[in-house]
Amino acid sequence: MSLTAALDSARASLMASGVQSSVISRNIAGSGQVGYSRKITMLDTFPGAGVYVAAIQRAASTGLFTNVLTATSASAKQSAIYDGLQKIAASTVDDPELDQSPTAQLNKLKSALQQYANAPDNATLAQAAVSAAKDMASTLNQATQTVQSVREGADADIATSVAGINQLLAQFDTVNTAVVKGTIAGDDVTDYLDQRDSIVSKLSQEIGVSVSIRPNGDAALYTDSGVVLYDKTPRTVSFAPTNVYTAGTTGNAVYIDGVAVTGANSVMPLKTGKIAGFAELRDNATVTYQSQLDEIARGLISTFAETDQSGAGLPDVPGLFTYPGAPAMPASATVFTGLAGTIKVAASVDPAAGGNPNLLRDGAISGSPAYNYNTAGNAGFSARLQQLIGGMDAPQPFDPAAGGKPSAGVIDFASSSASWIENRRKTADDGVQYQNTLLDRSTSALSNVNGVNMDDEMSLMLQVERTYSASSKLIATVDDMLNSLLAAVGAS
Repeated sequence: MSLTAALDSARASLMASGVQSSVISRNIAGSGQVGYSRKITMLDTFPGAGVYVAAIQRAASTGLFTNVLTATSASAKQSAIYDGLQKIAASTVDDPELDQSPTAQLNKLKSALQQYANAPDNATLAQAAVSAAKDMASTLNQATQTVQSVREGADADIATSVAGINQLLAQFDTVNTAVVKGTIAGDDVTDYLDQRDSIVSKLSQEIGVSVSIRPNGDAALYTDSGVVLYDKTPRTVSFAPTNVYTAGTTGNAVYIDGVAVTGANSVMPLKTGKIAGFAELRDNATVTYQSQLDEIARGLISTFAETDQSGAGLPDVPGLFTYPGAPAMPASATVFTGLAGTIKVAASVDPAAGGNPNLLRDGAISGSPAYNYNTAGNAGFSARLQQLIGGMDAPQPFDPAAGGKPSAGVIDFASSSASWIENRRKTADDGVQYQNTLLDRSTSALSNVNGVNMDDEMSLMLQVERTYSASSKLIATVDDMLNSLLAAVGAS
């Protein structure tokens, strides 16, 4: 090798070592940054020209990154569902000290009626029974408000998520363009690739997403149901929020580029991500539970309904429990949407409204004498009270669409409703625990591939320093040799 070739080789080695040192410094600085991937200097050689930096690449694994995205989206969905069900269950079921659940209130009402039936001439017990009935109605009213509040919150969360997705897609467009341009120009785009992956990771929390890499580093994004999120340009994600929810309100769908991805009419519904979880909570779980509450209310109205005692064949009418549709009775075994939110105790039997609580014993709460059970006006009359007590346990048909028992006493049906919401919550909780574990393991596996190990980086830095030192020594040696040669030539 000539002295010039040796000098060129040493200089190239110094330049490569400089780049390597710079990359190692980047790795050390980025070790604490979320989403940073370790950078690797790829070296190559030219025949007779020494080593050079061919490229700077990231330590990455497409498969592991995909696993993390999938686990993130699934975990976000389960968490959204669980949080909503937890709020409902905590307010309507988990109250062992307060006993404010529908089942607890029904048992309190039954107990109050039994005490009243044992002493039907006791005005205090009559008032206590009516008070228990009012608490029962209030519990259903409040439970309805809780359910609709959760639905309203889920709807607002969808709107927030949609706004966040549009912002992230705009950021993705900017970074993706930089990746494509840099790749074409042969520049180092590894930091842009980190930024792009970070944006996709954030997207995966909101919506199930997959990435397709194309020539020149260009990327396209799709939902887990196959709808295009980004292809050269970001697609518009739209949603019209509903500010106030009642039991009969149907929330609007989320659209991506005009395609519905949530709701009953969606042909490509989202499978994972926060939006999928919020939509499931808003449109399915809470709606079913509301139907169960409505069936409890309808069952109460039916149980405490008054029948014609005059023999005139008059229709049954609401008694102790009534609703705005009185005097008509709600249709049997059919969910009356929103009934739990409007059920109340009849004013004619409520002392606070100037009513007579003894009508609970005698009948004719509806105001018509034809429905009077105690025609003799006997203060010790308890037959009607015993009938009401038995009616609370007597099987009656319930709408199968509500998800509870199709035939049961009203107390038994309320218990099955509590079991249903608890089971749904437990299932969601189990799903959260499983998906979080899967996410932790997937993230750990990816980190083992693309994470920065400080020991490895410091070891590599020592190797680069030795290479740098050797190259410097070679340059110094060549310089001495050239000086000696020039001195010899000059002397001659």
